[in-house]
Amino acid sequence: MKSLETLKWAVVILGALVTAAAATQCVRPHHSTSTADPGHTIRAQLAASNGLDSVLDRACGDCHSNTMSSGWYTRVPPFSAVIARGASEGRKAVNFAEWSAYSPEQRRAFLVASCADAKNGRMPMSAYLRLRPDAKLSAQDVATICGASR
Repeated sequence: MKSLETLKWAVVILGALVTAAAATQCVRPHHSTSTADPGHTIRAQLAASNGLDSVLDRACGDCHSNTMSSGWYTRVPPFSAVIARGASEGRKAVNFAEWSAYSPEQRRAFLVASCADAKNGRMPMSAYLRLRPDAKLSAQDVATICGASR
């Protein structure tokens, strides 16, 4: 009798999980990907010859600029919700697409903080790297970011 009752609860719980998973497919977070004036970006403000722009585009761009890649993780709940939230928080911290809006002191502080975060492995965030392993920073990438902070 006890195993039949356990089975009933398992079916109810499984049904609730399937219903919740189906419901998440109907909820799509808003991805704000506004176009930035190219003259306002970090690319336009710093020399692109050092490779910083390509590192930032690949590893930081989804969360710290006004553009978001069109990877599968931006379309599939719950990953899309996690990415949208991370991008919103990331843009509040620093937005490389609006670089010219920051004072020279702020820019320097952001570059120094970016270097420290890259060196310590805090950025890109580990949850993001699970979805975008290509965003992992190499030692050369970290050196490029830190070189810009000097």
